[in-house]
Amino acid sequence: MPDTLPDDDELLFADEGPADGAQPEQHPWKILVVDDDEAVHQVTRLALRNFEFAGCGLEIRHCYSAAEAREVLAGENDFALAFIDVVMEDEHAGLLLVRHIRETLGNRFLRIVLRTGQPGQAPERLVIREYDINDYKEKAELTADKLYSTVCTGLRSYRDIMALDHNRRGLEQVIDSSANVFRISALPNFASGVLEQLTALLFLDVDALYANTIVASSGDTFEQLRVVAATGIYGEQIGQRLAELPPDGAIAAIRQVLKTDQQVPDSRHYVGVFRTENNETATLLVSSHHPLDEDNRRLIDLFCRNVSIAHDNLLLREDIDATQQELIYLLSEAVETRSPETGFHVRRVAEYAFALAKAAGLSARDCELLHRAMPLHDLGKLGIPDAVLHKHSKLDVDDWAQMRKHPELGYRILAKSDRQVLRIAAIIANQHHEKWDGSGYPAGLKGEEIHIYGRIGALADVFDALGSHRSYKAPWPLAEIIRFICDASGSHFDPALVDCFMANIATLQEIRQRYNEHTPLVD
Repeated sequence: MPDTLPDDDELLFADEGPADGAQPEQHPWKILVVDDDEAVHQVTRLALRNFEFAGCGLEIRHCYSAAEAREVLAGENDFALAFIDVVMEDEHAGLLLVRHIRETLGNRFLRIVLRTGQPGQAPERLVIREYDINDYKEKAELTADKLYSTVCTGLRSYRDIMALDHNRRGLEQVIDSSANVFRISALPNFASGVLEQLTALLFLDVDALYANTIVASSGDTFEQLRVVAATGIYGEQIGQRLAELPPDGAIAAIRQVLKTDQQVPDSRHYVGVFRTENNETATLLVSSHHPLDEDNRRLIDLFCRNVSIAHDNLLLREDIDATQQELIYLLSEAVETRSPETGFHVRRVAEYAFALAKAAGLSARDCELLHRAMPLHDLGKLGIPDAVLHKHSKLDVDDWAQMRKHPELGYRILAKSDRQVLRIAAIIANQHHEKWDGSGYPAGLKGEEIHIYGRIGALADVFDALGSHRSYKAPWPLAEIIRFICDASGSHFDPALVDCFMANIATLQEIRQRYNEHTPLVD
């Protein structure tokens, strides 16, 4: 995607209610009333029977003891407001319930109004100072009007603090993603973080999604759109195509805008669509229970542009990485044309090494670096005479003296670079013929003196060589290869890596078949 929207790419805002004319589902505010006096519950229910705030009504849950409230709160953490009596099972039951909510449950969002009919037993100043409550009321002062204003104030406070928390979590996602912003796998996290932050800033219900076409084509754009980031009711749909989602008014609006390029005025759903110069398309849907004004639209437009810039940068980085890796493969394959191996050999050993590194518990970054560097393990063969490389008979002493030079030759070529991948490749080139018992070459390193990259490289290289056709030998059957490697555990190979090899033999076989050069392993 481009870092700015082309002048002739009009951003379209469309919204359409559900096809049957029904309003979007609105979730009521949940209120908890905890009091051992039935009359208090009846009065509260009567005074708030027609209450509405921000377009939503109330769902009131009634508990008649602190113990009952604890059971309810253990399973439900989405109450916005709680009215709690001080004196119930005992004179401190309400206060202990408040402490349980804040400290044991760790719920700092619930707005708590403490009510008491006996203010002398729980003095207001003492309670406010020592307990994390939001209001303190005597039951006698809670008239219908006072109760109404208290609920409004509590719900407004809850809404705002939840919006701030959404904003914080969204910002954390963006910050976490920024460390890997140039890795394509970070895009969904980045988009999700900005999406959540956007909806929080706008005080919107978090029903939103961002979808884009991964590959541009001349087919039906709607069918190609896939959800990259989502919140609310769409939160479980990440990775799915829009065409696979249950049809509703918002999804229908996206389809209509893509088809007609016409705005469909609606104050509750927002659909932004933009297209790149290479015919890729992205769409943003924000579904709100409240009208969206021009400020809302400008923020959503900014979201579109920011994610577009990030996406473009991430794709550029991916292309650079892929180009670099392809150059490594091409160079490695050029080296292999001078020896009996083929280009498939370098690709297979890279995949084997990656699989073994994962099995051995290396970090994701170490696995990736090893995967990138492994194809260069035999670069030193550039300095070995063709007469030795292409010899069909057994190598004599002089031939072996020549052949044993290629690890050091490869190391000297690669170690000149300051690039991390090439320095790792230098280690592998220099150590992939070392043996666990110290009988290898060129330095006779022993055990963990051999870098883990060199130990993995040695096992991957031998496994592929034994199972491949060469001018001087036929491929070994798989059973014989396994027997040889197991027998060489503790002498040629790191025993722990042999265990990883055996536990992942099916994965290694699958790699062999994927990069098959018509010499599959014989069972």
